[in-house]
Amino acid sequence: MLIPMSLLLAAIHWYLWKRLVRDVSAPGGVYRRAATAALVVLAVTVPFAFAGRQLGLPFAVQPYLAWPGFVWIVAVLYLVLSLLVGEAVRPLVLRLLRRRDAARADAPGAVRAGDAVPAGTTPAVAEDAAEEGAADVEAHAVPDAPGRRLVVSRGIAIGAGLVAAGTLGYGVANARNLRTKHVTVTLPKLPRAADRYRIAVVSDIHLGPILGGSHCRRVVDAVNRTQPDLITVVGDLVDAEVDDLRSAVAPMADLRAPDGTYFVTGNHEYYVETAAWMDHVRELGLIPLANERAGLPYFELAGVNDISGEGSDFGGPDYEAALGDRDRSRATVLMAHQPVMIHDAVDWGVDLQLSGHTHGGQMWPLTYIAGAANPTLAGLERYGDTQLYVSRGAGAWGPPVRVAADPDITVIELRTP
Repeated sequence: MLIPMSLLLAAIHWYLWKRLVRDVSAPGGVYRRAATAALVVLAVTVPFAFAGRQLGLPFAVQPYLAWPGFVWIVAVLYLVLSLLVGEAVRPLVLRLLRRRDAARADAPGAVRAGDAVPAGTTPAVAEDAAEEGAADVEAHAVPDAPGRRLVVSRGIAIGAGLVAAGTLGYGVANARNLRTKHVTVTLPKLPRAADRYRIAVVSDIHLGPILGGSHCRRVVDAVNRTQPDLITVVGDLVDAEVDDLRSAVAPMADLRAPDGTYFVTGNHEYYVETAAWMDHVRELGLIPLANERAGLPYFELAGVNDISGEGSDFGGPDYEAALGDRDRSRATVLMAHQPVMIHDAVDWGVDLQLSGHTHGGQMWPLTYIAGAANPTLAGLERYGDTQLYVSRGAGAWGPPVRVAADPDITVIELRTP
């Protein structure tokens, strides 16, 4: 897997070098040397950003490579998308410029074919001349006039850079702009005394080399401001070991709700020492539900381990243990990290499942991929008699960027029929 990904990364960066460096600069120039070096350095940071821990980097070192590596990979995404649009536009623009230059060549006093091509012609101009034939050399032979292909290449490169920089800047700012959503869910089995009961749902906080204590504090304060009756943290809290994140995760101890704060594992809790984290969240005052159930005054609250735990020492979901002996006349709310677990929830007669995991796709156009991989990308949907709510998450995995997938916490207000 590592070799194919490395080859793909190298191919993408070669394409970026071709379009952003070679086609817009003269050989040996300062820009070409500096831009080539920058592309190589940035490309090297990417694997360290994604696999710094697996490669043995100390946690204190990881942020210095994770930040540039993750931010750069987002820039690469939008640079490539913008350049691909440029590839489609390029022939049309060149055709229009050829017509303009042909008209100028017919004017009195125009430079004719056979004149020397000006010194300093870039490979892009030479390539243009070879492709377009001798008739088009006239346009390149105009003294002190840049070649058509060079003009177009530079225009596309500048446009792609502006689009990528603008999108990246917006996405970084948007990732810090945590929204609070309010959703109403009617549960037929809910007693009238529980009407307007408020559950805060928060997922995918992703504390690690990128998002630390200030991010955790921002999330905790946002949750507490909603003054919920119950808080549910539905997985992917961390991306590093307990000893690396003790100070970053400490604000979680300040979460406040009359009926408590409950936690279930996400897939990222299985990339670290799962049991150690379950013990630590308990020390912080959160109540882990590892295939367990809590009998709350108005409904049953159950939690199952994430499906990524199947085959691990900590274990995956066990619906029999969490739901098997419950009172089915009472409403049941299930905490399960991944939306794909909804099918088991339906089979077990759950009334409401709370999930995260998808990040709402986190960045367009990855939203389409996430939508295809999950039954519900974000929001509230019904599956038979079971309702599923999927949060877009409060943090971000990898790049601290959100585009067309705003981060959120959600307050679900339960209503009787």
